[in-house]
Amino acid sequence: SSSMVGVTAMRTWIEPVVAGSQVASAFCDTALLLVVKNYYNQTNATAPSKALEDAQQKAVSNFYIIYNLILGLSPLVSAYALSKLGDRIHRKIPICFPLLGYLGSRTLLLLLILLGWPIEVTYGAAAFNGLTGGFTTLWAGIMALGSLGSSESSRSLRLIVIELVYGLAGFLGSMASGYLFVGFSERYGEGTVLVSCSIACYAFCLLYSIFVLTVPKPEASCPAKSESAEEVGSQLPAHTGGAATGSSQAPKTSSSSPVSPSKLTIILLFVSAILYDLAVVGAMNILPLFLLREPLSWNAVEIGHGNAAGYVIFITSFLGVFLFSKYLRDITMIMIGVASFSAGILIMAFVRWTYLFYIARAVMLFALIPLPTIRSMLSKHVEGSSYGKYFCL
Repeated sequence: SSSMVGVTAMRTWIEPVVAGSQVASAFCDTALLLVVKNYYNQTNATAPSKALEDAQQKAVSNFYIIYNLILGLSPLVSAYALSKLGDRIHRKIPICFPLLGYLGSRTLLLLLILLGWPIEVTYGAAAFNGLTGGFTTLWAGIMALGSLGSSESSRSLRLIVIELVYGLAGFLGSMASGYLFVGFSERYGEGTVLVSCSIACYAFCLLYSIFVLTVPKPEASCPAKSESAEEVGSQLPAHTGGAATGSSQAPKTSSSSPVSPSKLTIILLFVSAILYDLAVVGAMNILPLFLLREPLSWNAVEIGHGNAAGYVIFITSFLGVFLFSKYLRDITMIMIGVASFSAGILIMAFVRWTYLFYIARAVMLFALIPLPTIRSMLSKHVEGSSYGKYFCL
């Protein structure tokens, strides 16, 4: 009986999907960058060396501007609807649909490499990926399941553990990606092995989500509704835990009016998350282009190492939340994370040597703390049945 309970509990783990999809993403990111670089390198092969580098940089930059726009905007069509379906019908919907989209888009990229299709085919792959929900919907579904399977007192830690698994998988995938690209580029088409491994990882995630993963019981996410009632509709929670504060005032509040979420609190949480995410995504999107040319001019292995350094932040951010949540308020942890990212990206703006790049990355050690902490705070102000819809926004 106890073994059956243990197996059932293990089937609620979302971590295999997080790890598998992130390894797949790390493989594909490195492959796409180098395939695009090589494509435009051949296109401009007749130009002088300096002019070639400038032309290549411009072409790769233009490609990624369009690619990232399609990848970022296309989920707007479907993400909210899929997340709402997840809330109303089944929690697996916002997980399985995006994984199916990833599988299809990576297959298109593999066909592009094998059949020599024009690089613009990747725009169609990005659109397909986005229209099936993309990362926006997938991560909202993962966060919703993580929130349902945790109590309010442990939710910040639960969500940052998911981020930790995401980071560790990205670190390992990025470290391996450069070596796989270089090691098999002579025997097979450049990027073929990396993209094939990416497809295999996404296929595993999809099969696991459909046949193994089970949705945790909603009761596990709200063990202390009555205790947390006094927080809802008031100021931002002063701590990560669910321990009651100001309990002497609670009876008056609960008896005078029914508890309802504070719209102002929810709006402020959304605005802060969106602004911070825009800053991080905007900065990270231009980094690959910066690494390809002087003064760094990195090769495939160095790009893999650089990407892996970015994922170390997930580990340090996890350790930060694990430590800080015992002594500091959620708001204080968020401010530490914002300060860490801001200082690191400021140093990154002046990077001219490889060692300085890694110093900038080291300064960003707590940059991942704000978003999972904001999600944790948000989850305490909305009903469990609406997690997917809110996390998607």
